[in-house]
Amino acid sequence: MVYITSWDEFVDRSVQLFRVDPDSTRYCMKYRHCDGKLILKVTDNKEVFCYCQCLKFKTDQAQDAKKMEKLNNIFFTLMSRGPNVSISEVTGKEHSEAQPLKKGRGRKQ
Repeated sequence: MVYITSWDEFVDRSVQLFRVDPDSTRYCMKYRHCDGKLILKVTDNKEVFCYCQCLKFKTDQAQDAKKMEKLNNIFFTLMSRGPNVSISEVTGKEHSEAQPLKKGRGRKQ
């Protein structure tokens, strides 16, 4: 199986796969402590002509744990509210763009 190297592509394709058939889509996480690698896998669990669509992402970066948490929130939202719900409220992309930038909490001058 081929691993997807881009995180954004993995998220987009896995959400698209879930929306096509939410009843048979599986999402698995595996952490290998000996290697320090996190492996995420999304599959549609269908075998048509010995072909099953499977998406995999592998990382060893600690900062990708936050990305995995956001992906979990996206899947929880899609599973609880239905596959046609907008995920922009979960990802917060529109919300963060609307907020003005705040200055640091340093001393006032």
